[in-house]
Amino acid sequence: MSLDIRDDQLLDLVDASATRETLSEAFTFTEGPIWHPTEHHLTFSDIPTSKLHRWRQGAGFSVYREVSNMANGNTYDRQRRLVTCEHATSRVVREEAGALTVLASHYDGKELNSPNDIVVRSDGTIFFTDPSYGRDSAQHGVERPRELDFCGVYQIDPAGKLTLLAKDFEMPNGLCLSLDEQVLYVADTPRRHVRKFSIDGDTLTGGEVLCDSPAPDGLKIDSQGYLYAGGPYGVAAYHPEDGTWLGTIETPAFCANFTWGGADLKSLFMTASTAVYRIDVKIPGIPLF
Repeated sequence: MSLDIRDDQLLDLVDASATRETLSEAFTFTEGPIWHPTEHHLTFSDIPTSKLHRWRQGAGFSVYREVSNMANGNTYDRQRRLVTCEHATSRVVREEAGALTVLASHYDGKELNSPNDIVVRSDGTIFFTDPSYGRDSAQHGVERPRELDFCGVYQIDPAGKLTLLAKDFEMPNGLCLSLDEQVLYVADTPRRHVRKFSIDGDTLTGGEVLCDSPAPDGLKIDSQGYLYAGGPYGVAAYHPEDGTWLGTIETPAFCANFTWGGADLKSLFMTASTAVYRIDVKIPGIPLF
């Protein structure tokens, strides 16, 4: 059984008979999976080994970036450039023609904590979370003291301006945008909940708790707006309006993150501890560009 069904609506998202496929269990701690919708490959981080890996159907796994500075979250912008959060350097970087450009590394003259997860809006605006996980543990970063006394959520506008949007979190982690890009969902892992913010220019309003979730990590929505959160039991699904927990697509270990892929975006790829898993779903994800 690959599902923990709490509400029959979960069966609108994934078939009861769907089974989880193991692509590999040979990594150390996988994170940040993203699917390239035209080249049809999966890229993801293995944080402790400081590598980015790539998977293609029929070709298997390969190393994409040999030294990733303990990269965590990844995404693509609308120009198809890879944008990455680095734990070891406290940077957000963008890759273009094989070279890296630093998009953010400091706020108010102090180093960021350890940028964690990241999303790009259709107008090119970048949102990212900045908990301290990459400073607190040698397994997921470089142990060192914080320079900032808070953990925030930031915006980088298309002109490159960095703005602090909110800092009333313990450890902001996964984040994603609503279908209309007017709402930003943010997971606060140790507080075990997901918050919902309205976006108003370069400010956030609201911030009410949408749903409780057991140590939520990566967040994403599918093409119908259902909200999903990685966590200790797999990928939990929630109704976007009232936060009703529909159930969980289970993984054997903590599922830090996930993404949709395949030609029809109906394969859910899950990065869980040492592994990468895949399961077929009914509702496709949203292409990153």
